[in-house]
Amino acid sequence: MNQIITEINKKLATTDKPVARIFYKSGEHKIMLMGFLKGMTLEQHKTSVPARLLVMSGFVTYKQDNEPTTLQQYDFFDIPVDVLHEVHAEEDSLCMLIQG
Repeated sequence: MNQIITEINKKLATTDKPVARIFYKSGEHKIMLMGFLKGMTLEQHKTSVPARLLVMSGFVTYKQDNEPTTLQQYDFFDIPVDVLHEVHAEEDSLCMLIQG
């Protein structure tokens, strides 16, 4: 995992968008790590599979249906299928997204 986090941090130094890397994938299940710098937003999108967003470090705001939910270290949110949502980093953050 350290290698993936190091790769994410290097990429964050040269981009203005969140950086995601696959940590694990098997069949319909996938775990991704996503890095954010303070102020970055993962723009509105939908998921086609059930997902859980877990904050490993930092502080993000998850927004769906114009309802913000603040998430800090070790907080998680279950993301419903086919619902528009976005994630905004209130500070530098690392999140895990579990799909499937």
